[in-house]
Amino acid sequence: MRDTRRTRIVLVVLLVLSFTLITLDMRGGDSGPVASLRSFVGSVFGPVQRAVSAVVTPVGEFFSGLGEDERARLEELERENADLRLQLRSSEYAQSRAEELDKLLRTAGLGQYPIVPARVIALGPAQGFAWTATIDAGTRDGIALSQTVINGDGLVGRVKTVTASTATVLLAIDPTFSVGARLAGTLELGIASGQGQDPMELQVLDPQSPLAAGDRAVTRASETFVPGVPIGEVVTVQGTPGSLVRIATLDPFVAFTALDLVGVVVEQPRTDPRDAVLPPRPSASPSPSPSATPGPTPSGTPSASPSGG
Repeated sequence: MRDTRRTRIVLVVLLVLSFTLITLDMRGGDSGPVASLRSFVGSVFGPVQRAVSAVVTPVGEFFSGLGEDERARLEELERENADLRLQLRSSEYAQSRAEELDKLLRTAGLGQYPIVPARVIALGPAQGFAWTATIDAGTRDGIALSQTVINGDGLVGRVKTVTASTATVLLAIDPTFSVGARLAGTLELGIASGQGQDPMELQVLDPQSPLAAGDRAVTRASETFVPGVPIGEVVTVQGTPGSLVRIATLDPFVAFTALDLVGVVVEQPRTDPRDAVLPPRPSASPSPSPSATPGPTPSGTPSASPSGG
């Protein structure tokens, strides 16, 4: 209780003192007893206030004092900045398209495939098929039904419908799609089929044929498809040699959800390219042999020097 009374007395004294000072200042004006105190406070805090004002005021005056010319110049700089960002994105896209075209021309050159380049302008179902692509080339460009469609990575599909300026391509992963296939490096034949979003399926015709993960498949020549186009790589195999049916899952070489530039093969090649169009296998980096890597020398143990005799 003693602390509470003391606190209340102090508050009352401060309030009375405050009212007294206010009253004296109002009555005395500039010559009152509080004037000297007010002058002292002003002399102490005045320089600080002027310094802060000197920093803040020019910044505020800059933004508030911008004229029409300055504002127009700022808007022009913003537009130029936006244009530069757009040009950068466009140049990156153009570089990507150029790389795709290089891969396509390389594939066509290795397979001796006469092609008509085209751009994919739409992806989606059409004419009751689940996986199709629309390209911006048609009969006036030499496109015809059932022609093979490739890109720089391998088999894309075949032409399903065609108009004067566009064509619909049935993609190789469509469940209704199938193509005669051959295992690279052998004469073993099979049939590759689309499975939608799942990996493609390869069924070999000879159940006795060796088939293992890592094997690669290419198209075999037919009335519809040109030979030697890479299809995919074997991931898993069902069934053992001698079983009635041997089926493998194929990881296709083509990324079907990222199609852009393709080529429609308008003629059969003069010769079968065999496995020449397949991409080279990645070479494993050689690991150093244990004998080539010297072990650490124990501390304090001198290393052996070659004998002179």
